[in-house]
Amino acid sequence: MARSYVREARRRGLGTRRERIGPVVERLAQEHADAEIALRFRTDLELLVSVMLSAQTTDVNVNRVTPALFEKYRRPEDYLAVPQEELERDIYATGFFRQKAKAIRGTMQMLLEEFDGEVPSRLKDLVRLPGVARKTANVVAAELGHAQGIVVDTHVRRLSQRLGLTRNEDPVKIERDLQRIVPRPDWARFPHLLIWHGRRVCDARRPLCEECVLADLCPSSRVRVVPARVEVTSPVDGD
Repeated sequence: MARSYVREARRRGLGTRRERIGPVVERLAQEHADAEIALRFRTDLELLVSVMLSAQTTDVNVNRVTPALFEKYRRPEDYLAVPQEELERDIYATGFFRQKAKAIRGTMQMLLEEFDGEVPSRLKDLVRLPGVARKTANVVAAELGHAQGIVVDTHVRRLSQRLGLTRNEDPVKIERDLQRIVPRPDWARFPHLLIWHGRRVCDARRPLCEECVLADLCPSSRVRVVPARVEVTSPVDGD
C-alpha cells in the first residue's frame, strides 16, 4: 500500500517528500480555495461539541442536529442541567448517542471545574477532556488558531499514502511524518486541502487522475506527464 507509493515516487523521479510538499500545498490551495471545516458553529464551545458529535457520522448529519441543540444548550451548565436521557434524545440522530452524551457531560463538568467554563486551546489540555482523542483535539486547536499537530482522518491518511508522503498506516505515525515535511504555518489548512481534494477529485475507488492538479507529483497517479503528451497508465496497486 503506502510503502509501494513511496518506492514508486523514487522510481518515477518525482523528488523527495520535502521537495514535493511545497508544490502540493500551493496547488491544492489554489484548486480548493474554499477548503475549510464543514461543521457549523458560532462559539468555541459549539466547535468542541460539534467535533465530538462528528465521530462515526458525517458533518452533514451533525449540522442537521446542532442548530436546535445550540439554541437549547448555550453554556457548559446547560448540558448538566438536564438528565442525560434528555441530552441523548437531543443528539440521537448523530449515532452512538449514549456514549456521546456521557462524554459531553463529562467534558462540561471538567470545563467548569478546571478551565473556568472555557474551551482550552492547548492540545495537552484538550486530550484530557472525556471523549476527546488526539484527532478531535487537533481539529479544535487548529480551528481556534493554535494548531499543534496535523489532523489525520480517513481522507488525510489515504491521500498522504497515495502521494507517497508516508509509508505508515497508524494515524499517529502518519501525523509525525507529515509534521516533518509540512511547514508549520500550513498545519491547520493542510488537512482541509486533502479532505476537500479527496471528496472532489481523489475518490477512494475512482480517483479522477486526469483532472488532478497533482498528477505530475503523485506516484499513484494513472496519468504520467511526459514530453509533448499525456500518457494514461494502470494505477499503482494498493489503495
